[in-house]
Amino acid sequence: MLAGPVNGRVFRQVGVTAQKTMRLLPASGRKATQKVVVGDQDGVVTCFGIKKGEAVPVFKTLPGQKISRLELGGALNTPQEKIFVATGSEVRGFTKRGKQFLSFETNLTESIKAMHISGADLFLCASYIYNHYCDCKDQHYYLSGDKINDVLCLPVDKVNCITPVLACQDRVLRVLQGSDLLYEVEVPGPPTVLALNNGNGGDSGEEIVYGTSDGKLGLIQITGSKPIPKWEIGNEKKRGGILCIDSFDILGDGVKELLVGRDDGALEIYNFESADDPSLRYDHALSESIASIQGGCVGKDGYDEILASTYSGWLTGLTTEPVHREGGSGEELKLSQEMQSKISSLRNELEHLQMKVLQEREKYQQSSQSSTAVSSVPTFSVNDKFTLNKDDASYSLILEVQTAIDNVLVQSDVPIDLLDVDKNSAVVSFSSCDSEPNSNFLLATYRCQANTMRLELKVRSIEGQYGTLQAYVTPRIQPKTCQVHQYQIKPLSLHQRTHSIDHDRPMNTLTLKGQFSFAEIHSWVAFCLPEVPEKTPAGESITFYFQNTFLGTQLESTYRKGEGCFKSDNISTISILKDVLSKEATKRKINLNISYDINEESVRHTLKLIHPKLEYQQLLAKKVHLIDALRELQVHEGNADFLLPEYRSILEEAEQLLEEYKRQPAHLERLYGMITDLFIDKFKFKGTNVKTKVPLLLEILDGCDQDGLIAFFEAAA
Repeated sequence: MLAGPVNGRVFRQVGVTAQKTMRLLPASGRKATQKVVVGDQDGVVTCFGIKKGEAVPVFKTLPGQKISRLELGGALNTPQEKIFVATGSEVRGFTKRGKQFLSFETNLTESIKAMHISGADLFLCASYIYNHYCDCKDQHYYLSGDKINDVLCLPVDKVNCITPVLACQDRVLRVLQGSDLLYEVEVPGPPTVLALNNGNGGDSGEEIVYGTSDGKLGLIQITGSKPIPKWEIGNEKKRGGILCIDSFDILGDGVKELLVGRDDGALEIYNFESADDPSLRYDHALSESIASIQGGCVGKDGYDEILASTYSGWLTGLTTEPVHREGGSGEELKLSQEMQSKISSLRNELEHLQMKVLQEREKYQQSSQSSTAVSSVPTFSVNDKFTLNKDDASYSLILEVQTAIDNVLVQSDVPIDLLDVDKNSAVVSFSSCDSEPNSNFLLATYRCQANTMRLELKVRSIEGQYGTLQAYVTPRIQPKTCQVHQYQIKPLSLHQRTHSIDHDRPMNTLTLKGQFSFAEIHSWVAFCLPEVPEKTPAGESITFYFQNTFLGTQLESTYRKGEGCFKSDNISTISILKDVLSKEATKRKINLNISYDINEESVRHTLKLIHPKLEYQQLLAKKVHLIDALRELQVHEGNADFLLPEYRSILEEAEQLLEEYKRQPAHLERLYGMITDLFIDKFKFKGTNVKTKVPLLLEILDGCDQDGLIAFFEAAA
């Protein structure tokens, strides 16, 4: 049973691995050790077992196209010991001894992103396309409205029908019947991984566990007519997105626990102490994202463990085997001799590797200086993620490299703020920028500590100002090389897709008409807003709903060929859309007929949404500015008893106040900017330029009087 920290060990390293590419083969007997099979992005399938703590190879295939998924299969109700890998648009099958028995070239034009196997049925997904094959013959096809992240099928032996479920980027699970959509299930975040509850779908076979890219976990029962949500766990600790899930009884209490691997390296075990919701029983931090997780018996007969494969290909086990064995001195001596032998073997291996590195380095130096030298640039893999956080309206940029990072240079041609990240131990330095000729607003360098393979940055953008953020990633390898990764800051960058909006709010409307196609207006909307699928939606028209993560305002976007209608309770959102869409249409030499309907009540409504945030930030700023003076008084008087209670509380909470203020630089300025933009945009639609009145508006803002602010907006005309 797990009690406190579990003994961890590293078995071996393969190449860089993708999500869900490691499995444990069924054991040959009860409590016998299991073989590990893993596929990497070098295209190699590696199968090995563990004997006396050492990895013993079973088979290893030749390199090829990178492996995107690995699943186990076999006839229904028999041990699932056939190995299937998805590589490019092909599926290959291997026996547990490594003999290839299947090479199935699908008719998919894109690479396979997700795969599930059930008996003779094969379920494959590319970015937007789902295909079902039976005995390698095409059965069903479905085109999804957004990117597909994972696919699963309910167990046929329990539910007596084939029910595929797609996890899609637009926060929806799509349940299919044949080639048709049966129904959609809304989930609280973009689902990245699906797993059958308890490994078999629960008693009914209809229960699916999902994990989201923003770290939420949930269970839904997929019945034939409607979904039944069972439980949902938020992400209060602000941990990483969920990449892999498994069910296994690691506690030995007869009930399977939920094993979860996250992209920030957190490995979690949830158990079901109460009948309903799971609770976090144990967690462990790895230094890299966890691509796959499995529970089983790997290292030693009779001892269960959790095996995790990380992004750079490390296979790490957390075992229930006790660190200190109970027994006499003979057993302790034997253990000591085993350990000494292992240490000696590792030292010899390390010396051999060091000699080999020196020889190769000398050989490279000689070849690079010869007259026939050919430049060789080392390649390396970067796993990156750029996502909007709903909680604090900031973007997280996560960079993960297969080797240690030396430094990361961040450059932006649009004004953005860099925010503090607690997990980030890198040293940041800023360079002065000349924004006029080069449109260079940010230049910062993060110098990483030794062995840092994962770096997380946070940025906050300004809506209406759009451009490109670039990250130059330099790892600690020789010769020096660098990769550039680009991320688009969109005009309405702080908006996030949502399932529904409040239609009772006072809305402003922007209508566009012109000779444009459905694909053209869709590309304009995708340019303006995040989380819009790249592919033009099926059908003649589409409606998307969005919420501003900073203010809570909303946007409804409906468009078709020749017409687009955009509704928002924030005039500034409508103003940004009008300017950007007009500019995009002009680039394509398309004439637009633009009309708008401005609701005066929406201005008062938006100011009421902003004001509590403004009041809070002004109060926070005032408290922070008082801290130094209050501390001086406290030192001078010897104590703080003479102060009023409100000033004493500022001193008591000083560290928390300073930390919060530091975490939100320019927050107050942003709110001032939004109110100023709202003021200018309101009168811009009336054809009036009120920029000369902005200084007076800023004076009123310093007073923080909501009624006075609303009165100024209404009297300024």
